Amino acid sequence: MTLVLEVEHLLGVSFAAQTQASSVPDWPPQPDRVFSALVAAWGARGERPHERRALEWLEAQPAPELAASGGFARTTATVFVPPNDPQTGRVGNRSVMPEFRRRQPRRFPAFRPDDPVVRLVWRRVDADGEIVAALNALAADTPYVGHSSSLTRCRFRSDAAPAHTALPRRWVYRGRLAELEHAYHAGYRPSHGADIRDVTPTEAEVPKSIFGDRWLVLEHVGGDMPDLLAAALVSKALRYALMSGYKRNGQEAAIPAVVSGHSADGSPTSLSHLAIVPLAFLGSQFADGRVLGLALIPPREGKLLDDADFRNALRAVAAWKEDKGRRELKLSFGFGDLLLTPSGEGARRSLDPAPYVALAKTWGTCAPIVLDRHLKAKGSDEREAEIAGLIRDACANIGLPEPTRISTGKHSAVQAAPSAYRSGRAPRWTGWRLPESLGSRQLAHAVVQFKEPVHGPVILGAGRFVGLGLCRALDPERR
Repeated sequence: MTLVLEVEHLLGVSFAAQTQASSVPDWPPQPDRVFSALVAAWGARGERPHERRALEWLEAQPAPELAASGGFARTTATVFVPPNDPQTGRVGNRSVMPEFRRRQPRRFPAFRPDDPVVRLVWRRVDADGEIVAALNALAADTPYVGHSSSLTRCRFRSDAAPAHTALPRRWVYRGRLAELEHAYHAGYRPSHGADIRDVTPTEAEVPKSIFGDRWLVLEHVGGDMPDLLAAALVSKALRYALMSGYKRNGQEAAIPAVVSGHSADGSPTSLSHLAIVPLAFLGSQFADGRVLGLALIPPREGKLLDDADFRNALRAVAAWKEDKGRRELKLSFGFGDLLLTPSGEGARRSLDPAPYVALAKTWGTCAPIVLDRHLKAKGSDEREAEIAGLIRDACANIGLPEPTRISTGKHSAVQAAPSAYRSGRAPRWTGWRLPESLGSRQLAHAVVQFKEPVHGPVILGAGRFVGLGLCRALDPERR
């Protein structure tokens, strides 16, 4: 039989760190963490013998497969919280009062998935009805997985497994239940489960683009933000601001190509580098296309957002405002200043990267694609075929398979996204404002469909590093 454990995150957020000292969220939650939560439920229910036998049966099974969606790591802020109740026997010791207790810095890494349900899949297991019933009783009394604020609904099912699964990083072993029990009674924190190495997944990996799904989002908090038509110029200005942060720190000669987009000799780098894209209010019947912020998207391979030099460069240009309790990065233009700040919890929904990093077959451009070369075909049908060919090449350039269908045109399939070019005799200012190097290129909106779902971000064309060609998932079931 196939046994499936569903773990639904009721708040739509998973609060769990990879290690106690880590600021990186543990997504998807590893099976050893889920097993520990079931053991905690067993202890809270009175340590019933038949439920213990069910847990011992479960720990003896091979590592389950994981089915989990993508998503994005929520910005982690440092908060100061009081430690546990102070131990004091002195009368009049005011440290027992909440306002006088010392504070310690804490970070609560969190991950916001596209789909809040994670599934653990055991294939071809021999579990009788008594074991499944005992496991289900424990699952029903498992209120959270990870941090106590990560509320969950859990249940075991014996039905068909999900189509796309992968092996986890960690699982447990025989004797893990006894180990957790001993650690609890001894009063110390247990180690995590066993690492899984040198094992290949049973299912082919889902295609992913070269762009990472962990973003740094900067919210617009002051000044006038240009509309989406000029967002590429804002993206370019933001890149220059980041590079100036390296200069302020005395690292002008060490600005990495992944940030600047240029090699040491000044020529454009052939390697993938940082993309900066606008995030606008799009895709809704009430959408108006306003740009509400920008996102820094590093390459998938690499850890730019965790790099100390990069973070120091960002701090150098984003000063801390004590009166506002936040950092502010100022970009100056001819019409005035623009203020951005790292977005946190409670930010606008349009700043959520979920529609851009989803798993989907069909993608639509929010900003038009800048074609990689000038068109040579003369007739309309030939030009359309040539544009489709260039978009196929653009998909290959970011590591995606060849699309099965491409529709191109002037207008976007995403509501409130501006058209690719102005109409008739409309003034020039109604058209897209592009960096000088892209100014003579043709623009086109597109809907791109793949045979199988692919992981975003999908950013296509010659303007992909300044946000042009940014696509949004259109699959209804993935929205």
